[in-house]
Amino acid sequence: MSKTSKIHLTQPRPDVEVHLPDGRILSGPRGAKIGDFFDVVDNAGAPIAAAIVNGELRELTYPINIESLVKPVTTAEPDGARIYRRSLTFLLEMAFSDLFPKGKLTIDHSVSFGGYYCQVSGRQPLSESEIEALKVHMQELIDADTPFERQEVPIKEAIEYFHKLGYDDKIHLLSHRHKDYLTLYRLGDRMDYHHGYMVPSTGFLRWFDLHETNGGFTLRFPRRHAPTELQPPAQYPKLLKTFRQYGDWLTRLGIDNVGALNDAIQAGRGHEIILVSEALHEQYISEIARQIAERQNELSLVLVAGPSSSGKTTFSRRLTVQLLARGISPYPLELDNYFVDRDRTPRDENGQFDFEAIETLDLPLLAENLQQLVAGEQVRMPHYNFRTGLSEPGETIQLQRGQIIILEGIHGLNPRLIPSALSGQSFRVYVSALTQINLDRHNRVSTTDTRLIRRIVRDARERGYIARQTISRWESVRRGEKRYIFPYQENADVMFNSALVYELAALKPLAEPLLRQVPHGSPEYIEAKRLLAFLEWFLPIDIELIPENSIAREFLGGSILKNFTLWKGKSQ
Repeated sequence: MSKTSKIHLTQPRPDVEVHLPDGRILSGPRGAKIGDFFDVVDNAGAPIAAAIVNGELRELTYPINIESLVKPVTTAEPDGARIYRRSLTFLLEMAFSDLFPKGKLTIDHSVSFGGYYCQVSGRQPLSESEIEALKVHMQELIDADTPFERQEVPIKEAIEYFHKLGYDDKIHLLSHRHKDYLTLYRLGDRMDYHHGYMVPSTGFLRWFDLHETNGGFTLRFPRRHAPTELQPPAQYPKLLKTFRQYGDWLTRLGIDNVGALNDAIQAGRGHEIILVSEALHEQYISEIARQIAERQNELSLVLVAGPSSSGKTTFSRRLTVQLLARGISPYPLELDNYFVDRDRTPRDENGQFDFEAIETLDLPLLAENLQQLVAGEQVRMPHYNFRTGLSEPGETIQLQRGQIIILEGIHGLNPRLIPSALSGQSFRVYVSALTQINLDRHNRVSTTDTRLIRRIVRDARERGYIARQTISRWESVRRGEKRYIFPYQENADVMFNSALVYELAALKPLAEPLLRQVPHGSPEYIEAKRLLAFLEWFLPIDIELIPENSIAREFLGGSILKNFTLWKGKSQ
């Protein structure tokens, strides 16, 4: 009998199979929601918030009509955590509208212990009793287990709906949309746009809290490492001051959301936006240089710290230029040369080298060399050979009298980095893309996404990495930041926000072709698709207008500071 004789037309069976990554097979009615299949799966860990179905991220309400390969996505994973937080934000927005219909709620920046700082305008800030009432109402909506209903509407109809609500920021954003439809979510009798998927119903959102914070309030949610627990709140006055400073500046510029940015670009104001943004950076770098100069007689070290793709390198060089203009000649000390030999490098819980850990540095040797340099002694510096993974002898250095060391690296704010005797002689700067303009009042732009897009573009140009490689490494980078950088943010003397209001419009034309090359079915495809959908909201800006010393140039290319070097004192 031939093989083809066994093939024949048939009718669809009433049931369909779902194949899980661990080999288990579930069978259920054709057209059933994927969330219904998961109801019979024992999941003692993090809650399931979505699923990857045949290589695509899907909501739990997605119907299974064909045999499918399915992977649950929990709130301990990036996509699951985003879906949970987005849904919780929508719930907050609806509850706020019920209780305070004349107020305007803005979802602002994230906080490290797990939450979003929120502000209220159009009325007085919420009192503690009002915040408690808002929390109670959110819990009532959760107890009701009301479904989030997804629907696609024509873009014109969506704009008309938001016009009735007075949501001008959403109208500006949608006026530049290329697609002729918009996905809205309904909760009860109201709808809104939220960039991304939702959980099926309010009953999923069991873990949250609200508390008053410096004139606003914080919406708290679980961190991924403990997806059913709320972390204790922490104070972050320096970070909050930086956020507010940048927010006030955006308001003065008249560009506090992406719709307003697109309006300005379309009106030919791109050059103005770039010049003013760069002037703000230069003004603040000059101010930091002034503070250092005022303490020149008591300072020996300037420590510059920040996470990946924060612009630390360009910032340090621009700070050096400003110090030179004030008659101060800094000595740039390369922290990478203090790596321990490869066989002494610590490993993470998966047995892989943990290059983000502070134990990768020879701290005793660094402390000894710093004290010798500050004392004016000649020092034989180490040189790390990245090819062999070994530390070798480097050049001999002696600083000039009054010369200040600039030490740049991710651990600059960690008290363990330098000897305690030098702590009082140090000035610490934290650099990161701390805050960004948002899509609208309810859809914030993650600064983590901004840094990832920066890194994808830079890695492709300077290291030859494809976007898939950069995305695959990003989770490890983020894990290191949470462990070794973010806990020490408030140790900084000053914080420098390296975000530029126009940068995603500049990065968009370079990032999009790289992201489109990520193949379907690869683990990185879903992240690439998400970033592409996000970048659709931005109109491109002419990068030729960007100055050669801009922090953006560190990622876009063409930086005049890339090969900037400074005479390092007496060497032998």
